Order: sequence, then C-alpha cells, then structure tokens
Amino acid sequence: MPSASGDRSAHFPAIERKHGKPVAYWMRQLADLGTATYPEQMALLQERHGFSRTHANALVMVHRGSPSSKRHATPADYFASLPPDQRRTAKAVFSAIREKHPELDLVIAWNQPMLRNERGYVFGLGAASAHLLVNPFSTDVLDAVRHRLGALEVQKHTVRIPVGWKVDAALLNAMVRLRLAELK
Repeated sequence: MPSASGDRSAHFPAIERKHGKPVAYWMRQLADLGTATYPEQMALLQERHGFSRTHANALVMVHRGSPSSKRHATPADYFASLPPDQRRTAKAVFSAIREKHPELDLVIAWNQPMLRNERGYVFGLGAASAHLLVNPFSTDVLDAVRHRLGALEVQKHTVRIPVGWKVDAALLNAMVRLRLAELK
C-alpha cells in the first residue's frame, strides 16, 4: 500500500515480492529502452512482464524523475504554481463559491484544488496552458446548467473557462448547489 505522502517508492517492496526481482533490475530494463515514451515504458512492464498499471506507473515515473505523485501539498502551493492571470482567476472561482458555501473544505486531490464535504467531491479546478477547467463532478449538473454557459466550452466532465474570465458567481454556486443535492 502506498504512503499517504505520495512516495512512489512505497510500491517497491510489493513489486519486488510479486515480480521476484529487485527494483534496480526493472530500472535497468527501462533504461535499456533509451528514449522510449511513457506509453512504451508502461507497455514493457504491463504487457511483457505482467505489471499492474499502478506498479508500472510507480516504476516508470520514478525512472523519469518523479518520485512523488504529490506535486502540491496545499491549495496555496497549487495557486502559487500558476501564472499570475490564472492564479487570480482560479482564486476568484473558489472565493465566489466559498463565500456562499464556507462549510466546504478546500483540499488538494489529484494534484488540483477541490472542494469537498463528508459525502464527496463537489467542485474542482485544473489549469492548462491557455485556460482553466472547472469540474462539478457530475454530467447531470453540467446538463442542468448548460443553457447558462453561453460561449464556454463544455467537455464531457468539465467546462473550459478562459484565463481572466469574469467570474459568474451565480453560475458557479448553481453548480455547487446541484452537486450538493446529488450527494444527499
């Protein structure tokens, strides 16, 4: 079982027990692939050696120089990692929601800021190079507010908002209210 710290090497004892070889052996196998891509490295371990996705990912990511799955310990760390325009918009999104829903906890999950309560995740945000994605964790919620989204691009589970978006607090809070109703 991996540690809560996100340390990928926590998987190494289980990998060695299951596959009968030391981690150094598997790291050499990955090194022998040279400049292989992530999918090629994963395929080597999963398809040729029977690794689970979790164990293969732990080895490949450590081999690629990412020893931890946690990039941001706190929401503040996440926001600090963003360019100034994205940071302002992201913080404004969460401020608008938390003003009406202070009972929600702002946490880091999947290396992104999320709002949750004791029943589940309510709202999340992710940053891409030229936009932000907001996620109400429900396609039903997206369908219910689709008519209010105007020119915003709706994807399967997210809404793409531009950097510098004038935050629509009423829209965001409608999404949160609908999601909270689902979680009851």
